[in-house]
Amino acid sequence: MEWETVIGLEIHAQLSTRTKIFSGASTAFGAEPNTQACAIDLALPGTLPVVNENALRMAVMFGLAVNAEIGKRSVFDRKNYFYPDLPKGYQTTQLAEPIVGAGYIDITLDDGETRRVRIHHAHLEEDAGKSLHEDFHGMSGIDLNRAGTPLIEIVSEPDMRSAKEASAYARKIHAIITTLGICDGNMAEGSMRCDCNVSVRPKGSPTLGTRTELKNINSFRFIERAIETEVARQIDLIEDGGRVIQETRLYDPDKNETRSMRSKEEANDYRYFPCPDLLPVIIDDSYIADIQKSLPELPDARKQRFIDEYQLSEYDAGVLSAYRPQADYFESVAKHTQDAKLSANWITGELAKHLNQHDIDITACPVSTEQLSGLLLRIQDETLTGKIAKTVFEVMWNDGGSADEIIEAKGLKQVTDSAAIEAIVDQVIASCTAQVEQYIAAEPDKRGKMLGFFMGQVMKLSQGKANPGQVQGLMKQKLDALT
Repeated sequence: MEWETVIGLEIHAQLSTRTKIFSGASTAFGAEPNTQACAIDLALPGTLPVVNENALRMAVMFGLAVNAEIGKRSVFDRKNYFYPDLPKGYQTTQLAEPIVGAGYIDITLDDGETRRVRIHHAHLEEDAGKSLHEDFHGMSGIDLNRAGTPLIEIVSEPDMRSAKEASAYARKIHAIITTLGICDGNMAEGSMRCDCNVSVRPKGSPTLGTRTELKNINSFRFIERAIETEVARQIDLIEDGGRVIQETRLYDPDKNETRSMRSKEEANDYRYFPCPDLLPVIIDDSYIADIQKSLPELPDARKQRFIDEYQLSEYDAGVLSAYRPQADYFESVAKHTQDAKLSANWITGELAKHLNQHDIDITACPVSTEQLSGLLLRIQDETLTGKIAKTVFEVMWNDGGSADEIIEAKGLKQVTDSAAIEAIVDQVIASCTAQVEQYIAAEPDKRGKMLGFFMGQVMKLSQGKANPGQVQGLMKQKLDALT
């Protein structure tokens, strides 16, 4: 039987407010456990919450960015459940009247196809604390610093049909929230977390299958792997005569498997009711219009501008515009060098490779836009070959300094002296007699490929410093003269 996968995502994004959603306690990451949970966060008797207007504003920004209806009247509810890291015994959230209603985003897949994913709604809520299971001699600890941190939970419709679509959707949401500046998007620190609702059904069936929820997945790669693993599990289970149980499951990336966590609750299990301590939030058209005017250039618009203004390919424009700090970095370098393609190639190539190898964000990149621009200018004026430029970049990454300082200190300037290059070319021709004879005997249309061998020998002898253009022209001239 042919199966169809049905996927919907719930993305939790921590809002970048300085204080919590209902109190003045700090939201700074990395503080000592339980030093940033105040009496309001713990719902101690006599305390009353007050809505953080900045969190509300950020939620409206998101709603406008995803073409959504904005709730001019939104209500906070209490979601009741008992868990050690939920100090109140309930979570203050939104159910029936959220701040953001129905919207949509368009995602682009690897084959260039565009797919629309509907957003059911996005609501404001407070985060819970965190259970810690390490270094407690077999016991668990509770850190309540995160309790009360403002979140928006973004709930999609079940419109995705593959793990790659789900990953593309999550990346697009990440691009939007980081561009807006409402969330830093740091999945490793839990600033953005994803729950994946996954089911399978016979191809063409109008009826949805029984879904499972994969909880708290914290990387795009794991989103794909977790969904693919769970889909395979469900299909195997059904084809073996079993049935899928609606439940919450955890994904173990080390074992690449999902395992049962708890039965999946329905809304009535949480005994929702309107929060008696918070009045409905009422906003008007002028409030929404003011926020609309303040929105930055969004990823789709920036991508199109990169294509139009810098003549980048759709792929390069998409990669560079997907993350605001990276897009800003690119624009700064491109304006210095006046060569957008060269700038894009280095940022998506050598720079991205180093960022990945050292597992750091571009905001912490040790090579500034001024340093990279200086390096690329030396490639443009042929002071450096591409190969030597990578050596300079490596030094720049590890030790700092400008391109000119490193070139001078390391003696890395490109050799452009015609006499010096000719001497090396002659040396290579004299020492590679067998290859020269093959070149002479080859058909003219095949000699171009053979030229690469001789080029490589010259670059090796010159330690990569010889100007490639000069080498190629001179080498071809001398070899062709022998034929």
